[in-house]
Amino acid sequence: DKVATLPNGMAREEFEEYQRQLLEEKIERDKVFAQRKAERATVRMHLRDKYHLAQDERDDAQVHVAGGAVELPQDLAAIVHSEEEEEDGSAGAFAFMAKLREVELPALRDRALGGVDQVKEKCALM
Repeated sequence: DKVATLPNGMAREEFEEYQRQLLEEKIERDKVFAQRKAERATVRMHLRDKYHLAQDERDDAQVHVAGGAVELPQDLAAIVHSEEEEEDGSAGAFAFMAKLREVELPALRDRALGGVDQVKEKCALM
């Protein structure tokens, strides 16, 4: 009996083992890819929730495909939480009003008039 060889010189058993390894590697790559897609979808969901935007059903589906509960990597979680802290730090209009009280209006007026005087000196038309 002749041993069946393939064009590249591999025996059938070697070729089958090679195909099995390729399939296992592909499955592992697909798992990692699905996990990354789910992590991105989770970040999008957090940001949409934070900014009160409409949720996208595709994001829910990607998280579901990855197994449901997806934990964000530390770097992505840091991005989401840092943006939340920045938003919490400024209380909107109240923070603006508090900073506005600190402005010295006479000093601001004098500085603006000084700038106008400098422009008048440099410009012959004024």
